[in-house]
Amino acid sequence: MKLFRREKKRDHKQETFIDGLAIDTGNWHQVFSACLGKMMAIQTACGEIVIKGQDWNVDFSEGTISFGSKKYPVQFIGSESSSSNTWLCGWENINGFSEDVIRLARHIKEMGERWKLEPLTTASFTLDDTFHGHNLSIVTCGLAEKYCYYRGPHAGGAIFVAFSGVPDAVFALIDIHKFISITMQCIQQFSVDHKIFVEGFLLWNHTKYDWNGHTLTAHFGEDLRIEFEQADEILRICSITNK
Repeated sequence: MKLFRREKKRDHKQETFIDGLAIDTGNWHQVFSACLGKMMAIQTACGEIVIKGQDWNVDFSEGTISFGSKKYPVQFIGSESSSSNTWLCGWENINGFSEDVIRLARHIKEMGERWKLEPLTTASFTLDDTFHGHNLSIVTCGLAEKYCYYRGPHAGGAIFVAFSGVPDAVFALIDIHKFISITMQCIQQFSVDHKIFVEGFLLWNHTKYDWNGHTLTAHFGEDLRIEFEQADEILRICSITNK
């Protein structure tokens, strides 16, 4: 609760970790690219430290999600329907959940309204390769502080929830080897702006970097050299080497 009260007092331009990036916040592709590295690192750690293949259960009346015997505060992001092949945002609240459970969803909707970022302000839409529960949850949790997300399948589709209160190790900064591994995985599996992805990932990880032409050097314990090439109007990664 205190998180959101503090945010209301802050300038809108200082709300997210991507403030340091020169991106168009009304462009879904750019915002998603900036959030992806952070969330892939967090989700990987969450799977290893918290979920660990355990059974899950959500109690919206209690406002918790449990994995095994441990419970965590939960926020409802939205749901996918397998029958209609549609997404429904949590802030639409057709289930009449407590406002406490949809607080994050409403906060992200307000951010979308300020940014004119339509996917965050549209209550329902048809699922496709770009707009679906995982990608909406990546941006929702990526723009918030210290949230993981979980897809809970059920007979009619799936719910997507954010949860907090997990060990700090889930949000720990990563080393050069994990950065390389996650970066390679993401650029192979997702359609992203490579430059924004890399800069957003490094910014979240508090890793300093500098540019020399089309070459970015990230300063971990050892330097990481990422070379980009011009492809049409964007830069794409063509090599990653550590010295």
